[in-house]
Amino acid sequence: MTFSFSHFSGAFALAVGLAAAPLLSTAVNAADSEGIVVYNAQHESLAKAWADGFTKETGIKVTVRNGSDMQFANQIIEEGAASPADVFLTENSPAMTLVDASGLFAPVDADTLAQVPETFKSADGKWTGVAARSTVFAYDKTKLKEADLPKSLLNLADPKWKGRWGASPAGADFQAIVSALLELKGEDATAAWLKALKENATPYKGNSVAMKAVNAGEVEGAVIYHYYWFGDQAKTGENSKNVALHYFKNQDPGAFVSISGGGVLASSQHQKDAQAFLKWVTGKGGQTVLRDGDSFEYAVGNGAQSNPKLTPLADLQAPKVEPSKLNSKKVTDLMTAAGLI
Repeated sequence: MTFSFSHFSGAFALAVGLAAAPLLSTAVNAADSEGIVVYNAQHESLAKAWADGFTKETGIKVTVRNGSDMQFANQIIEEGAASPADVFLTENSPAMTLVDASGLFAPVDADTLAQVPETFKSADGKWTGVAARSTVFAYDKTKLKEADLPKSLLNLADPKWKGRWGASPAGADFQAIVSALLELKGEDATAAWLKALKENATPYKGNSVAMKAVNAGEVEGAVIYHYYWFGDQAKTGENSKNVALHYFKNQDPGAFVSISGGGVLASSQHQKDAQAFLKWVTGKGGQTVLRDGDSFEYAVGNGAQSNPKLTPLADLQAPKVEPSKLNSKKVTDLMTAAGLI
C-alpha cells in the first residue's frame, strides 16, 4: 500500500498536533505511590520483557505507557515538573536530545553509565543507550545483484534510482537517519539529498510497509532498519521472502547505527527505583533480553552479546556520530522545505 506525499503532509500535521497535546491516558494518571511509570516509545513487546524481568528480579512494579518518540518527548516537555513519568525509553536518540535540552533529565547514575560504551550514550551523562538498530538497504534479491546495489546512501539521489526505491520519511526512524546525514555531511548535502528523495523515492507509512513493498515487487529497494527483516524472517517470512539486506559499511551515512535511549526524569518521585530500572536494562538482565528475545535489536552494554543471527555491530563499520548532536528540529525543517512532510 503506497501513500502520496500529500497524504504524508496531512499525516505529519496530525502527528505534530498529537505531539503537542498531552496523551490523556497517560497524563491524567499520577505516578503510583509504589513502583515506577515508564513512558515507552520502544517496541511494546521489548519494553514489557524489560519491565517483567526487572519486576521479577527486584519486586518493583513497573507501569508502562506506550507511545511514540516525539509524541512522548513533547508531552514530557509540556508536563515539566508535573510529569507522572519516572523513566523515558525511545526508539531513536533525537527525542532524548529534545528532552535533555529542556533540562528535564536527572544525571544517570555512574554505575549505570559505566555499563555502556561512550559511543552509545550522551556526552553529558543525562541519558544512555539501551539498544541499537542499523540502517540497511532492503532490496529485491530477485531483481538486483550485488553489483547493482548502491555503494552509498547518497547514491540513491542519482536519477537512475528514480521510482526504484522507497522509504518512510514521516517516521522517527527515517528522520534519525537524516539527522545523522546532516551531522556527517552538512546542511547543503542533506538538503540536496532530500530533494532527490522527493523526486526518486516512493513514500510508505512505516518501515514494515516499505519492506513489504520491496517483497511484492513495487520497488527494488527501501531504506529501513535491519530488525524488520529479521523479525519477519523469524515468523513466517511471508513479507521478506524475496528481500535481502545490504549494509553500506565504510562509515557511510547509510551505515548509521541509531541508539535507543533511556533516561530518568528529574521530576521523578521515585529516583532510586527509576535509576535501578535503567541500570537493570543496560546491565546483564536487560541486555540478555536483547540477545535471547525476538526484538532483533542490538545489545549495547559492555561485553553484551546481541542475537547471534545479527551481523555483529563491530562489522557494520558505522560512522561515528555524537548522539547529542542529532538535530530533530533542523531535520524536520529541511524535510518540510523539501516537501517530504
